[in-house]
Amino acid sequence: MSSTVYRKPCLQWPSNPLLRMPNRTQNPHVIQCQSRCVSVGRRPPPDPNSTPNPKSPPTGVKLPKTRLAIGIVFIGALVYNMLTSPVEHAEPPSIATRDSLTKRESAITSSSPMRLRMESLIESHQKSIVAALEALDGTKFKIDTWIRPTGGGGTSCVLQSGHVFEKAGVNTSIVYGVLPRPAIEKMRVNHKALDPDIDSLEFFAAGLSLVLHPQNPMCPTVHLNYRYFETMDPDGNCNTWWFGGGTDLTPSYLFDEDAIHFHKTIKDACDKHDRAYYPRFKAWCDKYFYIPHRQETRGVGGIFFDDLDATENDQEQLFAFVKDCLGAFLPGYLPIVERRKDMPFLEREKEWQQVRRGRYVEFNLVNDRGTSFGLNTPGARVESILMSLPLTARWMYMHEPEKGGREERLLDALKKPVEWI
Repeated sequence: MSSTVYRKPCLQWPSNPLLRMPNRTQNPHVIQCQSRCVSVGRRPPPDPNSTPNPKSPPTGVKLPKTRLAIGIVFIGALVYNMLTSPVEHAEPPSIATRDSLTKRESAITSSSPMRLRMESLIESHQKSIVAALEALDGTKFKIDTWIRPTGGGGTSCVLQSGHVFEKAGVNTSIVYGVLPRPAIEKMRVNHKALDPDIDSLEFFAAGLSLVLHPQNPMCPTVHLNYRYFETMDPDGNCNTWWFGGGTDLTPSYLFDEDAIHFHKTIKDACDKHDRAYYPRFKAWCDKYFYIPHRQETRGVGGIFFDDLDATENDQEQLFAFVKDCLGAFLPGYLPIVERRKDMPFLEREKEWQQVRRGRYVEFNLVNDRGTSFGLNTPGARVESILMSLPLTARWMYMHEPEKGGREERLLDALKKPVEWI
Protein backbone atom coordinates (compact mmCIF):
# COMPACT_ATOMS: atom_id res chain seq x y z
CA MET A 1 0.00 0.00 0.00
CA SER A 2 1.49 3.29 -1.06
CA SER A 3 0.99 6.65 0.58
CA THR A 4 1.28 10.07 -0.92
CA VAL A 5 3.49 12.59 0.90
CA TYR A 6 2.46 16.18 0.30
CA ARG A 7 5.35 18.62 0.23
CA LYS A 8 4.65 22.32 0.57
CA PRO A 9 6.10 24.08 -2.45
CA CYS A 10 9.07 26.32 -1.76
CA LEU A 11 8.17 29.94 -2.58
CA GLN A 12 11.68 31.32 -2.09
CA TRP A 13 13.64 31.80 -5.29
CA PRO A 14 16.63 29.43 -5.10
CA SER A 15 19.96 31.13 -4.60
CA ASN A 16 21.82 28.32 -6.39
CA PRO A 17 22.22 29.32 -10.06
CA LEU A 18 22.07 25.69 -11.07
CA LEU A 19 18.59 25.49 -9.63
CA ARG A 20 17.44 28.79 -11.16
CA MET A 21 18.58 27.95 -14.72
CA PRO A 22 18.94 24.20 -15.05
CA ASN A 23 21.50 23.08 -17.64
CA ARG A 24 19.78 21.23 -20.42
CA THR A 25 22.62 18.72 -20.34
CA GLN A 26 22.35 18.22 -16.57
CA ASN A 27 20.77 15.05 -15.30
CA PRO A 28 17.11 15.83 -14.39
CA HIS A 29 17.31 13.41 -11.48
CA VAL A 30 20.22 15.37 -9.98
CA ILE A 31 18.34 18.68 -10.33
CA GLN A 32 15.33 17.23 -8.50
CA CYS A 33 17.53 15.78 -5.77
CA GLN A 34 19.36 19.09 -5.27
CA SER A 35 16.08 20.96 -4.96
CA ARG A 36 14.82 18.56 -2.35
CA CYS A 37 18.07 18.76 -0.34
CA VAL A 38 18.09 22.56 -0.37
CA SER A 39 14.50 22.69 0.88
CA VAL A 40 15.32 20.52 3.90
CA GLY A 41 18.67 22.14 4.72
CA ARG A 42 21.10 19.40 3.52
CA ARG A 43 24.12 19.81 1.25
CA PRO A 44 23.15 18.66 -2.27
CA PRO A 45 25.11 15.71 -3.71
CA PRO A 46 27.69 16.62 -6.33
CA ASP A 47 26.68 16.49 -9.95
CA PRO A 48 28.52 13.59 -11.58
CA ASN A 49 28.59 15.54 -14.89
CA SER A 50 30.06 18.74 -13.39
CA THR A 51 33.72 19.62 -13.50
CA PRO A 52 35.41 19.88 -10.04
CA ASN A 53 36.37 23.40 -9.00
CA PRO A 54 40.05 23.48 -7.99
CA LYS A 55 39.39 26.41 -5.59
CA SER A 56 36.76 24.53 -3.59
CA PRO A 57 37.93 23.58 -0.04
CA PRO A 58 38.42 19.87 0.61
CA THR A 59 35.56 18.18 2.32
CA GLY A 60 37.47 15.44 4.20
CA VAL A 61 38.68 15.46 7.88
CA LYS A 62 42.06 17.07 8.35
CA LEU A 63 44.70 15.01 10.16
CA PRO A 64 42.39 12.19 11.25
CA LYS A 65 45.11 10.22 13.04
CA THR A 66 46.22 13.23 15.08
CA ARG A 67 42.64 13.98 16.18
CA LEU A 68 42.10 10.36 17.17
CA ALA A 69 45.29 10.34 19.25
CA ILE A 70 44.32 13.55 21.06
CA GLY A 71 40.84 12.17 21.80
CA ILE A 72 42.28 8.98 23.26
CA VAL A 73 44.64 10.96 25.54
CA PHE A 74 41.83 13.29 26.71
CA ILE A 75 39.43 10.45 27.50
CA GLY A 76 42.19 8.54 29.29
CA ALA A 77 43.02 11.55 31.45
CA LEU A 78 39.33 12.05 32.26
CA VAL A 79 38.89 8.41 33.31
CA TYR A 80 42.08 8.53 35.41
CA ASN A 81 40.88 11.69 37.19
CA MET A 82 37.52 10.10 37.94
CA LEU A 83 39.16 7.00 39.39
CA THR A 84 41.82 8.73 41.49
CA SER A 85 40.01 11.87 42.75
CA PRO A 86 38.60 11.65 46.29
CA VAL A 87 34.84 11.24 46.47
CA GLU A 88 33.17 14.40 47.84
CA HIS A 89 30.08 13.71 49.91
CA ALA A 90 27.47 16.42 50.32
CA GLU A 91 27.13 17.70 53.88
CA PRO A 92 23.87 16.56 55.49
CA PRO A 93 21.46 19.35 56.47
CA SER A 94 21.98 20.76 59.94
CA ILE A 95 19.57 20.08 62.79
CA ALA A 96 18.43 23.71 62.58
CA THR A 97 17.65 23.28 58.87
CA ARG A 98 15.73 20.06 59.47
CA ASP A 99 13.75 21.64 62.31
CA SER A 100 12.91 24.62 60.11
CA LEU A 101 11.63 22.27 57.40
CA THR A 102 9.53 20.36 59.95
CA LYS A 103 7.89 23.57 61.16
CA ARG A 104 7.02 24.58 57.60
CA GLU A 105 5.59 21.22 56.60
CA SER A 106 3.56 20.26 59.68
CA ALA A 107 1.96 21.70 62.80
CA ILE A 108 3.66 21.39 66.19
CA THR A 109 1.87 18.71 68.22
CA SER A 110 2.40 16.79 71.46
CA SER A 111 4.45 14.25 69.49
CA SER A 112 6.85 16.88 68.12
CA PRO A 113 10.36 17.19 69.59
CA MET A 114 10.34 19.09 72.88
CA ARG A 115 12.59 21.81 71.49
CA LEU A 116 9.97 22.68 68.87
CA ARG A 117 7.15 22.57 71.42
CA MET A 118 9.03 24.91 73.76
CA GLU A 119 9.75 27.29 70.90
CA SER A 120 6.06 27.34 69.99
CA LEU A 121 5.07 27.92 73.64
CA ILE A 122 7.30 30.93 74.23
CA GLU A 123 6.38 32.55 70.93
CA SER A 124 2.68 32.22 71.78
CA HIS A 125 3.14 33.77 75.24
CA GLN A 126 5.28 36.56 73.85
CA LYS A 127 2.43 37.60 71.57
CA SER A 128 -0.19 37.50 74.32
CA ILE A 129 1.98 39.41 76.81
CA VAL A 130 2.90 42.10 74.27
CA ALA A 131 -0.77 42.52 73.31
CA ALA A 132 -1.80 42.92 76.97
CA LEU A 133 0.95 45.45 77.71
CA GLU A 134 0.15 47.50 74.59
CA ALA A 135 -3.50 47.65 75.64
CA LEU A 136 -2.47 48.81 79.12
CA ASP A 137 0.10 51.39 78.00
CA GLY A 138 -1.49 52.65 74.81
CA THR A 139 1.90 52.50 73.06
CA LYS A 140 3.05 50.00 70.45
CA PHE A 141 6.16 47.87 70.92
CA LYS A 142 8.97 48.04 68.39
CA ILE A 143 9.28 44.49 67.04
CA ASP A 144 12.68 43.40 65.82
CA THR A 145 13.12 39.90 64.36
CA TRP A 146 16.62 38.53 63.83
CA ILE A 147 18.26 35.33 62.56
CA ARG A 148 21.39 33.59 63.82
CA PRO A 149 23.80 32.39 61.09
CA THR A 150 24.26 29.02 62.84
CA GLY A 151 20.52 28.44 63.19
CA GLY A 152 17.69 29.91 65.19
CA GLY A 153 17.10 33.56 65.93
CA GLY A 154 14.55 35.49 67.90
CA THR A 155 12.15 38.37 68.24
CA SER A 156 12.85 41.39 70.45
CA CYS A 157 9.82 43.51 71.39
CA VAL A 158 10.79 46.76 73.10
CA LEU A 159 8.71 49.73 74.27
CA GLN A 160 10.41 52.93 75.41
CA SER A 161 9.02 56.14 76.93
CA GLY A 162 5.46 54.87 77.08
CA HIS A 163 2.61 56.18 79.19
CA VAL A 164 2.91 53.44 81.82
CA PHE A 165 6.32 51.90 81.12
CA GLU A 166 9.53 53.84 80.84
CA LYS A 167 11.05 50.75 79.22
CA ALA A 168 9.63 47.30 78.59
CA GLY A 169 11.22 44.39 76.75
CA VAL A 170 9.74 40.99 75.88
CA ASN A 171 12.21 38.79 74.02
CA THR A 172 12.32 35.28 72.62
CA SER A 173 15.60 33.64 71.67
CA ILE A 174 16.27 30.37 69.83
CA VAL A 175 19.88 29.16 69.69
CA TYR A 176 21.46 26.22 67.85
CA GLY A 177 25.16 25.74 68.45
CA VAL A 178 28.05 23.48 69.43
CA LEU A 179 29.39 23.13 72.97
CA PRO A 180 33.19 22.85 73.19
CA ARG A 181 34.77 20.38 75.58
CA PRO A 182 35.37 22.90 78.43
CA ALA A 183 31.66 23.81 78.42
CA ILE A 184 30.69 20.13 78.46
CA GLU A 185 32.94 19.46 81.45
CA LYS A 186 31.43 22.43 83.29
CA MET A 187 27.86 21.26 82.62
CA ARG A 188 28.63 17.73 83.82
CA VAL A 189 28.71 19.09 87.36
CA ASN A 190 24.88 19.19 87.25
CA HIS A 191 24.25 16.76 84.37
CA LYS A 192 26.16 13.50 84.75
CA ALA A 193 24.51 12.03 81.63
CA LEU A 194 26.72 14.17 79.41
CA ASP A 195 29.46 12.10 77.76
CA PRO A 196 32.82 13.25 79.19
CA ASP A 197 34.84 11.74 76.33
CA ILE A 198 33.56 13.83 73.42
CA ASP A 199 35.20 17.02 72.18
CA SER A 200 32.03 18.83 71.10
CA LEU A 201 28.28 18.48 71.31
CA GLU A 202 25.40 20.11 69.46
CA PHE A 203 22.91 21.98 71.63
CA PHE A 204 19.62 23.85 71.45
CA ALA A 205 18.37 26.58 73.78
CA ALA A 206 15.07 28.46 73.80
CA GLY A 207 13.85 31.09 76.20
CA LEU A 208 11.34 33.87 76.85
CA SER A 209 12.67 36.79 78.86
CA LEU A 210 10.99 40.03 79.90
CA VAL A 211 11.74 43.03 82.08
CA LEU A 212 9.24 45.86 82.66
CA HIS A 213 10.33 49.18 84.20
CA PRO A 214 7.29 51.41 84.93
CA GLN A 215 7.31 55.21 84.96
CA ASN A 216 5.63 55.59 88.34
CA PRO A 217 7.94 54.83 91.32
CA MET A 218 4.97 53.31 93.16
CA CYS A 219 4.71 50.65 90.44
CA PRO A 220 7.22 47.76 90.73
CA THR A 221 9.63 46.47 88.14
CA VAL A 222 9.12 42.82 87.20
CA HIS A 223 11.33 40.18 85.59
CA LEU A 224 10.45 36.82 84.02
CA ASN A 225 12.48 34.16 82.26
CA TYR A 226 11.60 30.58 81.29
CA ARG A 227 13.96 28.50 79.20
CA TYR A 228 14.74 25.02 77.88
CA PHE A 229 18.11 23.49 76.99
CA GLU A 230 19.00 20.20 75.33
CA THR A 231 21.98 18.48 73.75
CA MET A 232 21.60 16.34 70.63
CA ASP A 233 23.34 13.64 68.63
CA PRO A 234 24.09 14.32 64.92
CA ASP A 235 20.65 12.94 63.96
CA GLY A 236 18.85 15.47 66.16
CA ASN A 237 17.88 12.98 68.87
CA CYS A 238 17.87 14.47 72.37
CA ASN A 239 20.62 13.28 74.72
CA THR A 240 20.15 15.44 77.81
CA TRP A 241 17.68 18.21 78.62
CA TRP A 242 16.61 20.56 81.38
CA PHE A 243 14.28 23.46 82.18
CA GLY A 244 14.97 26.65 84.09
CA GLY A 245 13.30 29.95 84.88
CA GLY A 246 11.29 32.00 87.30
CA THR A 247 9.83 35.44 87.94
CA ASP A 248 10.48 38.10 90.61
CA LEU A 249 9.16 41.49 91.70
CA THR A 250 11.36 44.55 92.37
CA PRO A 251 9.51 47.49 93.96
CA SER A 252 10.96 50.89 94.84
CA TYR A 253 8.20 51.39 97.43
CA LEU A 254 6.85 48.39 99.24
CA PHE A 255 3.11 47.61 99.31
CA ASP A 256 2.52 44.39 101.19
CA GLU A 257 -0.66 43.58 99.28
CA ASP A 258 1.24 43.70 96.00
CA ALA A 259 3.94 41.32 97.21
CA ILE A 260 1.32 38.96 98.66
CA HIS A 261 -0.74 38.93 95.47
CA PHE A 262 2.32 38.28 93.29
CA HIS A 263 3.57 35.43 95.47
CA LYS A 264 0.15 33.83 95.87
CA THR A 265 -0.44 33.74 92.13
CA ILE A 266 2.82 31.99 91.40
CA LYS A 267 2.37 29.66 94.40
CA ASP A 268 -0.98 28.51 92.99
CA ALA A 269 0.76 27.58 89.72
CA CYS A 270 3.44 25.65 91.61
CA ASP A 271 0.94 23.80 93.83
CA LYS A 272 -0.77 22.27 90.78
CA HIS A 273 2.34 20.17 90.29
CA ASP A 274 4.12 19.82 93.63
CA ARG A 275 3.39 21.64 96.88
CA ALA A 276 7.08 21.58 97.69
CA TYR A 277 7.91 23.62 94.60
CA TYR A 278 6.95 27.08 95.86
CA PRO A 279 8.87 27.14 99.19
CA ARG A 280 11.86 25.49 97.53
CA PHE A 281 11.95 27.79 94.50
CA LYS A 282 11.12 30.89 96.55
CA ALA A 283 14.18 30.31 98.74
CA TRP A 284 16.24 29.66 95.59
CA CYS A 285 15.04 33.00 94.20
CA ASP A 286 16.05 34.93 97.35
CA LYS A 287 19.49 33.33 97.18
CA TYR A 288 20.02 33.84 93.45
CA PHE A 289 18.95 37.50 93.26
CA TYR A 290 21.30 38.56 96.03
CA ILE A 291 23.79 41.42 95.54
CA PRO A 292 26.82 40.45 97.65
CA HIS A 293 28.58 43.83 97.52
CA ARG A 294 25.36 45.53 98.74
CA GLN A 295 24.35 42.73 101.11
CA GLU A 296 20.75 42.89 99.97
CA THR A 297 18.44 41.13 97.53
CA ARG A 298 17.44 42.81 94.28
CA GLY A 299 13.73 42.78 95.14
CA VAL A 300 11.03 40.97 97.12
CA GLY A 301 11.47 37.73 95.20
CA GLY A 302 9.22 35.22 93.54
CA ILE A 303 10.48 31.86 92.30
CA PHE A 304 13.66 30.70 90.57
CA PHE A 305 14.79 27.24 89.44
CA ASP A 306 17.39 25.79 87.11
CA ASP A 307 18.61 22.45 85.74
CA LEU A 308 15.31 20.62 86.28
CA ASP A 309 15.84 17.40 84.36
CA ALA A 310 14.86 13.72 84.46
CA THR A 311 16.20 13.41 88.01
CA GLU A 312 13.49 15.90 89.08
CA ASN A 313 10.52 14.68 87.05
CA ASP A 314 9.68 13.43 83.58
CA GLN A 315 9.89 15.84 80.67
CA GLU A 316 6.15 16.17 80.09
CA GLN A 317 5.44 17.02 83.73
CA LEU A 318 8.11 19.71 83.84
CA PHE A 319 6.95 21.17 80.52
CA ALA A 320 3.40 21.41 81.95
CA PHE A 321 4.82 23.12 85.05
CA VAL A 322 6.59 25.75 82.94
CA LYS A 323 3.41 26.33 80.94
CA ASP A 324 1.42 27.02 84.11
CA CYS A 325 4.07 29.38 85.45
CA LEU A 326 4.00 31.35 82.21
CA GLY A 327 0.23 31.46 82.32
CA ALA A 328 0.33 32.91 85.84
CA PHE A 329 2.37 35.97 84.90
CA LEU A 330 -0.27 38.39 83.59
CA PRO A 331 -2.79 37.62 86.38
CA GLY A 332 0.00 38.07 88.94
CA TYR A 333 1.35 41.39 87.66
CA LEU A 334 -1.24 43.41 85.75
CA PRO A 335 -3.56 44.02 88.74
CA ILE A 336 -0.59 45.54 90.60
CA VAL A 337 0.17 47.90 87.73
CA GLU A 338 -3.48 48.92 87.47
CA ARG A 339 -3.47 49.89 91.18
CA ARG A 340 -0.20 51.88 91.10
CA LYS A 341 0.34 53.39 87.67
CA ASP A 342 -1.65 56.61 88.32
CA MET A 343 -0.68 57.21 91.96
CA PRO A 344 0.78 60.67 92.74
CA PHE A 345 4.48 60.86 93.67
CA LEU A 346 7.11 63.42 94.67
CA GLU A 347 10.40 64.28 92.99
CA ARG A 348 12.40 62.69 95.82
CA GLU A 349 10.42 59.49 95.33
CA LYS A 350 11.34 59.47 91.65
CA GLU A 351 14.95 60.00 92.70
CA TRP A 352 14.77 56.96 95.01
CA GLN A 353 13.39 54.89 92.14
CA GLN A 354 16.49 55.83 90.10
CA VAL A 355 18.78 54.78 92.97
CA ARG A 356 17.03 51.39 93.16
CA ARG A 357 17.36 50.96 89.42
CA GLY A 358 21.08 51.49 89.85
CA ARG A 359 21.06 48.40 92.10
CA TYR A 360 19.18 46.54 89.37
CA VAL A 361 21.91 47.40 86.87
CA GLU A 362 24.64 46.30 89.28
CA PHE A 363 23.13 42.86 89.73
CA ASN A 364 22.50 42.29 86.03
CA LEU A 365 26.00 43.25 84.94
CA VAL A 366 27.99 41.84 87.85
CA ASN A 367 26.10 38.87 89.27
CA ASP A 368 23.57 37.53 86.78
CA ARG A 369 24.69 34.26 85.17
CA GLY A 370 22.16 34.62 82.36
CA THR A 371 23.59 37.96 81.25
CA SER A 372 27.12 36.57 81.42
CA PHE A 373 26.16 33.45 79.42
CA GLY A 374 24.43 35.53 76.78
CA LEU A 375 27.29 37.99 76.32
CA ASN A 376 29.82 35.15 76.06
CA THR A 377 27.82 33.14 73.51
CA PRO A 378 29.38 33.35 70.01
CA GLY A 379 27.25 35.55 67.78
CA ALA A 380 25.42 37.03 70.79
CA ARG A 381 22.94 39.81 70.10
CA VAL A 382 24.04 42.36 72.68
CA GLU A 383 21.07 44.73 72.23
CA SER A 384 18.63 41.96 73.13
CA ILE A 385 20.67 40.81 76.13
CA LEU A 386 20.97 44.30 77.60
CA MET A 387 17.28 44.97 77.00
CA SER A 388 16.82 44.26 80.73
CA LEU A 389 18.59 47.48 81.76
CA PRO A 390 16.39 50.47 82.64
CA LEU A 391 16.28 53.55 80.47
CA THR A 392 17.40 55.73 83.41
CA ALA A 393 19.25 55.02 86.68
CA ARG A 394 21.21 56.94 89.29
CA TRP A 395 24.26 56.43 91.51
CA MET A 396 24.52 58.91 94.40
CA TYR A 397 27.62 58.97 96.54
CA MET A 398 27.03 57.67 100.09
CA HIS A 399 23.29 57.87 99.71
CA GLU A 400 21.35 57.02 102.88
CA PRO A 401 17.54 56.86 103.09
CA GLU A 402 15.65 58.80 105.72
CA LYS A 403 15.41 57.03 109.08
CA GLY A 404 11.98 55.52 109.67
CA GLY A 405 10.86 56.36 106.13
CA ARG A 406 9.32 54.09 103.50
CA GLU A 407 12.66 53.76 101.76
CA GLU A 408 14.25 52.30 104.89
CA ARG A 409 11.33 49.88 105.26
CA LEU A 410 12.07 48.52 101.78
CA LEU A 411 15.75 48.07 102.62
CA ASP A 412 14.83 46.10 105.76
CA ALA A 413 12.81 43.68 103.60
CA LEU A 414 15.70 43.34 101.14
CA LYS A 415 18.30 42.61 103.81
CA LYS A 416 16.15 39.93 105.42
CA PRO A 417 13.80 38.20 102.93
CA VAL A 418 10.15 38.00 104.01
CA GLU A 419 7.84 34.99 103.80
CA TRP A 420 4.90 36.72 102.14
CA ILE A 421 2.39 33.86 102.32
